[in-house]
Amino acid sequence: MRQAVVIIIGILVLSPSLLFAQNTNQENTTDPATWSGHDLIYEKQHILDKKPVPYEKVREADIMWSKVVWRMIDFREKMNQPLYFPTIPIGNRMSLTTVLMNALAANELTAYRAGTDNINEFKEVISYDLVLEEFEAQDQTIQVTNPVTGQITDSIVAGEIRTDEVLQLLVKEMWFFDKKRSTMEVRIIGLCPVRLYYDVQDINREQLRRKKLFWVKYPEARNVLSRNEVFNAYNDAERRSFDEIFYKRFFDGFIVQESNVYNNRMIQEYTLGMETLLEAESIEDFIFRFEHDIWEF
Repeated sequence: MRQAVVIIIGILVLSPSLLFAQNTNQENTTDPATWSGHDLIYEKQHILDKKPVPYEKVREADIMWSKVVWRMIDFREKMNQPLYFPTIPIGNRMSLTTVLMNALAANELTAYRAGTDNINEFKEVISYDLVLEEFEAQDQTIQVTNPVTGQITDSIVAGEIRTDEVLQLLVKEMWFFDKKRSTMEVRIIGLCPVRLYYDVQDINREQLRRKKLFWVKYPEARNVLSRNEVFNAYNDAERRSFDEIFYKRFFDGFIVQESNVYNNRMIQEYTLGMETLLEAESIEDFIFRFEHDIWEF
């Protein structure tokens, strides 16, 4: 009887180890070519199933003060480079511009015309073909001469979307003080990629051109941005989404315009050189001091 009990206990103790070894052998014998995911170790589902971070509900009666500003994010700054790279998609990881362009091509987002000023940004809806024209990436038909027969035929050259030329991002945002919760908050209203490029005729690259490509409404884009990951230099297993980057303000930018009585003119229209940066810092400081001065110590 005692011997039977010892045998049963031994089987119970060894069973988990045998099962673990069996599972390990099964995993090791699996063909790596059938594994999904760029890392070939596990399948990533966290980002694909992620939802946008919900906002607190805000009523008009709760907003005690608000200010609309336009902020320029330069992708050439080190802190903002996760929004710019990779210029060529690597697996499921893409740049912010590529994510927006793919969403526009799939009709998941609506593009609005970006004029020379920032008045009524979301007034005129434009098609994906017009967005390609802003990129100068539409297909072109050229005439090709056959060197043997001399016959001239039409040839279609596919357009190329040069997302690496999008080096800046214009962000429209509203800062407001919620008296119900006694907090200063910010909500992003829209995003506008800005292209910096040289004309083809400008061989010496003497004049850098800047063009605002299109506007998208940020609340509409949140579902798309929350499903695409951003590179994390410190931990490959913990990558944030684009929506989290904007929600947690993991970027650096400077104010180029604020809501005012002068037809929403930009700061550079009434300042020069260093005065432009000082004026931008003054607006930033005003927003900070407004919240700080409400409280009494």
